[in-house]
Amino acid sequence: MNLTERQIRILKAIIDEYIETAQPVGSEMLEKKYNLSISPATIRNEMVVLTNTGYLSKPHTSAGRVPTPMALKYYVKYLLHTDALPVSEEVSVKEKIWDSRHQANKLINEATKALAQQSKAFALATTDAGDLYHSGVAHILDYPEFYDIDLTRTVLSLLDQMEFWQAVSRRPIGNDPFYLLLGEEFGEHLFSPCGFLYARFQVGGMGGVIGVVGPYRLPYSRLIPMITYMGQLLSELGR
Repeated sequence: MNLTERQIRILKAIIDEYIETAQPVGSEMLEKKYNLSISPATIRNEMVVLTNTGYLSKPHTSAGRVPTPMALKYYVKYLLHTDALPVSEEVSVKEKIWDSRHQANKLINEATKALAQQSKAFALATTDAGDLYHSGVAHILDYPEFYDIDLTRTVLSLLDQMEFWQAVSRRPIGNDPFYLLLGEEFGEHLFSPCGFLYARFQVGGMGGVIGVVGPYRLPYSRLIPMITYMGQLLSELGR
């Protein structure tokens, strides 16, 4: 569907608000907070259209709407502006992994730990050789989505299933510097609120991916440049 300019502004405001609060978003709040210059009635009408076309969903217990994985993909591809990672952060990350650059496994392990520290998120890396690295798993509990014990148990249980993450990481991403896997794309029903944002790397002739796992409302503007840089840095140091 080709969205109108007004629908795009409304959708972006809803996604920005949902990423910040994790709460369903209503028309009255949008009108007051985001200066859309549109009446609440018009916003409601457009939200109905966006719901019917798959960009929004309506939780049973709320009058508000939440963006769907399809909406988040659209947001990341077309609406999100990201800046390059600040030089100070680049230097900090590089310093943390520099001494490990001659040992492939140690380099990837240290990069995963550095990404978890820098992003304050659950970082995970896999390689084509069947290795799995992770760090910062406790960070998932910072997100209210993971107050659901069944979801958290599912994520933690998959840390022992290398085949699952290898299958995920083998998905084609083309020439994009990063890739975003959302919701049902995981192939697991309980993973519907989740996202995996990652970048590819090559270390010592061995391919792999590194990224963060969390709710699908990840803070993309902050994480995309960080993960993109980490993939590039690993490939650079691992030559």
